[in-house]
Formats: sequence, structure tokens, C-alpha cells
Amino acid sequence: MERNFYLQQLISRMNNGLIKVITGIRRCGKSYLVFSLFKQYLLEHQIPEDHMISLALDDDSCAVYRNPLQLSKYLRDRISSPRESYYVLIDEIQYCYRIKRDDMDENKVAPEDRDSLYITFYDVLNGIQRLGNVDIYVTGSNSKMLSNDVQTIFRGRSDEVRIHPFSFAEYHASIKGDKYDDWENYMVYGGMPLSVLESDETKLRNYLKNLYAEVYLKDLMERNKIQEQVLLEAILDTLNSAVGSLTNPTKLANTISSTMNIRTTPNTVDLYIQYLIQAFLFGKAQRFDVKGKKYFETPYKLYAEDIGLRNARLNWRQQERPHIMENILYNELTRRGFSVDVGVVTIDSRKNGKREVRQHEIDFIINQGFKKTYIQSAFSLDSSEKQEQELLPLRHCRDFFRKIVVTGGNEKLWQDEEGILHIGVIPLLLDSKILEL
Repeated sequence: MERNFYLQQLISRMNNGLIKVITGIRRCGKSYLVFSLFKQYLLEHQIPEDHMISLALDDDSCAVYRNPLQLSKYLRDRISSPRESYYVLIDEIQYCYRIKRDDMDENKVAPEDRDSLYITFYDVLNGIQRLGNVDIYVTGSNSKMLSNDVQTIFRGRSDEVRIHPFSFAEYHASIKGDKYDDWENYMVYGGMPLSVLESDETKLRNYLKNLYAEVYLKDLMERNKIQEQVLLEAILDTLNSAVGSLTNPTKLANTISSTMNIRTTPNTVDLYIQYLIQAFLFGKAQRFDVKGKKYFETPYKLYAEDIGLRNARLNWRQQERPHIMENILYNELTRRGFSVDVGVVTIDSRKNGKREVRQHEIDFIINQGFKKTYIQSAFSLDSSEKQEQELLPLRHCRDFFRKIVVTGGNEKLWQDEEGILHIGVIPLLLDSKILEL
């Protein structure tokens, strides 16, 4: 299973003086990318195997190296020559815990400096990187380790490579089937790597359901010390049911309280949403006022990281194809490295002699530098009313940025008399160059 898109990202970052941190949802293929594909690349380019130091910290045989002092000693012992290059590959680095320093009196340390009482894997990696002849690659499934605080600890020495489940293009290249059939299957089962390999539909469904229950749900509860499993599951079900819909913590709390009879608060819901985003189960798109050039704090949209996992969580109910296509488009746009917002266009008009001011939505605004593209996800434009609904906000942007309507199916790229581009979702997902600005 080739993942050249991500392999090339690692290759392009080789020996750039930064610690490469490969992140993404669990079981999306991070370990395979680093320890199979990238390691094979190193071997093919004459890097001696004894100059590649590999550790899987989620393996019980490597548990001793979860202690940062033991990890540091092991790495320094293996880096035996200062004149030769070494490659350090560490899987699931977040398993490395912090330990308290023996040489510091905590009574003399100010409260704001308490973190200095501990030795962490950040200290180890920063120290190894300073040797100058080491190129470091680590994987992790928790975005907390890439927070602003952690970036400060790394002191600008880290470089994130975000991995996603299989895109539709990767899925189609692996299955090698008819693209229409592959698209139909992808909308149902998504792109988790092991699910792509499974041809038995019953086993595939069981795999995805068990993955959600036995890996993601349990991991969320253990990592964040969540006691209210019923509430967590209610939030998961509600968000998965409404992917691509505007929401906020207050609205979610009210929905859960009224429909599920589970009492909670907006603050608690907001905290749980942050946990879900940190675990890469959901991505967040904020609303942007196209004319006012400003962001709205709420409401916002959340999209499932993998549509197969989303469908499995809902036991394959609620197969609303327009929302599923929109979710897949969001994932593709973020995978390609775009910053993705939801557009809001305020239109002031007169109807029956009365002034009417309404906000209209553009599904996605993708940003690259100072350039942007507006994208409407319209599964079907089967009526004049639907066409008007989708095209109206694009017409009122009042700028010269590119505007695209993506429809379901295999429609080839064409441009209408207003300069708006139209394309089917299948060719857009299969052609990585179409959205280049």
C-alpha cells in the first residue's frame, strides 16, 4: 500500500535540523509510513540499518524506554560516532512519561516554573537533536503534544506532518476497481487502512465498530480521565449525526438534555469537544464573514476524520449523501494542506417592498497565502431553486477569487457564463492539481 503523498513529505524534510512529528488519528497508518515505507526508502539509499534506531513505545518490550532518562541513555549509546549520520524513529512518543528531577528543590521553584521540575521526552529529543548528526522522526496520536506550549518547549525545533486515513484517490489506487463502485463504497466505509484491505463486508463493519468502541472511546476516557461515558457517547452520536451542520456547546448541551435526558453544561460539552479534536476524531471549521473580513467565534462546523468511522458509530443509519460528500470534501481539502473556513455572505435585498437581510453560506473557503477559493458542495443541482440556492452566495462575494461548485458524480470541469467553475466530486478527488492556486 503506497502512501507517496506522505512519504514525499518525510523525504523533503530529511536532515532539515527539525524534529519531524508525525501525527494523526490512531490506526491511520503512521507506523506503517515511518517504519515500513520510510525505513525502506532509507535502506534503498544506502543508509546502514545499524544507523537507524527504531523504538515502538507502545510495545511492552520497549516499556523501559518510556522513562525519558532510559530513552536518552539508549539513544546516546547507539549514536556511537559523531562523524556519521543516524536516523531515530520512535513510534507513539506520547507513551514516554515525565519524571521528577532529583537535583531540584521544588520549594524554591516559582509556581509558573513548575514544569522545569520534570524531565520529559521533549528534553530528550531536543538534547539528541543538538548532537548535529541525528535526524529524528516520532509518531504520536495526541495533538496536545503539538500545542503552543509544546512548541515553546521544542524552541522551534519541531516540524509536524499530519497523516489522515486514505483519501479517495489512495483508496481507488489500492482497490483498483471501477471508480463509481469505489466511490460508493468509500462513502460507506471510508479509508481506514485496514478497512481498505478487508473484502468481507461483515468483518469490515465489525472492524470499524470495534475500532471506535475499543480504541477511540476507551482511549478518550483513559487519557482525559472521563467519568461520564454516557455523556461522551451522547456527544459523539450527536456530532456524527450532524456532520457539516452549524453547532456550538450551548446548542449541543440543550439538545442532549432535551432529547436524551442527560443533564450537562455548555462548558462540559465544550471540554469534551476539545478532547475529540485533540484525538483527531473531528476537524473544526470556523465561520468567516466574506464581506466583513472577520471570524465568528460560534457557531462552527465539525467534520468526522473518517466517514467510515462516522457511519460505524451510527450503525450505518443516517446515510445522508449530501452531508457525507461534504464531509469527505472537507477532509480532502485539509489533507491537501489548505486552511479551511466556512463562508458567510450577508445579502441585503428587498422582497414585496420590504428590506430583507439574510446570511447565506458558502460551504468552504480554502486559503493559501493571500489567495482563496470558494467551494460549494452540492450533491445535486436538480432544480432551478437548488441552483439558485447554491449559486446566490457565490455571486454576492463581490471579488475576483475563484468559485467552484462540486456536484456528486463524475462531471468534467466546465465554466458557466458567470465564471463559476463546475466539477464532479470524483474527478476533483482524483486530480490533486485541480485546486492548486
